[in-house]
Amino acid sequence: MPGVHYKFSAKLDFDTISFHGLHISLHDLKCQIMGREQLKASNCDLQITDAQSKEEYTDDNALIPKNSSVIVRRIPARGLRATSKTHAASQTEPGSGTSKAVDDSSASLPLAQLIKTANLAAANASEEDKIKAMMVQSCQEYDPINYMKRPVGPPPSSFPCRYYGKPGHYRRNCPTSGDKNFVPAPRMRRSTGIPRSFLIELKDPNTKGAMLTKTGKYAIPIINAEAYARGKKEKPPFVPEELPSSSSSSDALPDELLCLICKDAMTDAAVTPCCGSSYCDECIRTALLASEEHTCPACHQAGVSPDDLAANKFLRQD
Repeated sequence: MPGVHYKFSAKLDFDTISFHGLHISLHDLKCQIMGREQLKASNCDLQITDAQSKEEYTDDNALIPKNSSVIVRRIPARGLRATSKTHAASQTEPGSGTSKAVDDSSASLPLAQLIKTANLAAANASEEDKIKAMMVQSCQEYDPINYMKRPVGPPPSSFPCRYYGKPGHYRRNCPTSGDKNFVPAPRMRRSTGIPRSFLIELKDPNTKGAMLTKTGKYAIPIINAEAYARGKKEKPPFVPEELPSSSSSSDALPDELLCLICKDAMTDAAVTPCCGSSYCDECIRTALLASEEHTCPACHQAGVSPDDLAANKFLRQD
């Protein structure tokens, strides 16, 4: 995990302090370095300086960006030097042998306050501080602390509770929570990803293949409505004519040759990969597609894909 790279002035190699987020405060960085190096705050303090700009961080609330490199020095705990190396410039007056030190730290804004400034171009600070503030501001919207984990406020009128089946509250605030005798409402499949022009609105939610739209209404795809209206296809024409009728054949056939869904002789027998039960190829595919979680009708295992069905060659040959 990337973090802030640090090294003491007497060392050659850098070590890394890892953390979550885009930046770390100076106080937290000192605490983590002292904990790793087994230093006591009562004996010494740490002086943190940027490795590139040689700028010393003096404000404990100063934010140090990730992937920065700093130099650490140990100083006495009660002998802190109140130095300010934030862009001090020295100017020598002409005609005199003395140099005049011009300290802009009193007039320029600190980095912590500069980050909160909206107009960085007009701010009284150095260009390097403005660039650092601009980089921090550009990443603030993507900081993990700004992520919304839970919705705030009541749910919309078109959002029903998945357990109770009625709108007005979320699942965690359901009034039936803890009631062991309550039977939850059946899960309604949503029409996500299907265009409105491909749907037909319904009034009865108990219609086969009904789905819930984002507006809170019930609908069914047009292609499914046409398929349900046609019903099951007729048997293929290659079935011998001398076979008895479906009613008499189903009574005479053993249970192993009957489809568990249509209760008729299996046509193009297919085997499920979960429990090995045999069905008509069309019956089991229709049942899996109509189920929201692709649940097997026999063993009730979820996630059974129609593409995983295997042909029962033994029953098809018979």
